[in-house]
Amino acid sequence: MTDNKMIVVEVVYGLPEKQKLIQLNVPVGTTALQVVEQSGIVQSFPQIDLDNCKMGIFAQVLGTKGLAEPSEYQLQERDRVEIYRPLIADPKEVRRRRAEEAKLKKEQAEIEGKTV
Repeated sequence: MTDNKMIVVEVVYGLPEKQKLIQLNVPVGTTALQVVEQSGIVQSFPQIDLDNCKMGIFAQVLGTKGLAEPSEYQLQERDRVEIYRPLIADPKEVRRRRAEEAKLKKEQAEIEGKTV
């Protein structure tokens, strides 16, 4: 920690049926990972795996696009640390399946003499 100055930040996590936002005052120099640990959010959501989960600041994933990793990213005033859940399905695979289903429906309609 570099300073005695405090900043206000938030930690958020959500499931379809339950969400939680925690606001904290932390010293300047606090990292995203440190604030998540300090927030105690893992007690409310024990499925969070801090060693492997992705985190972001306002939808910008930490550790990508030139942003520091959560253990290195120093928070700024009013930053919101978002903890992301693992994807249930690969979005590319879901789109591919939908396209195949639409193609099959169209072909079936053409066979039956209908237009789509």
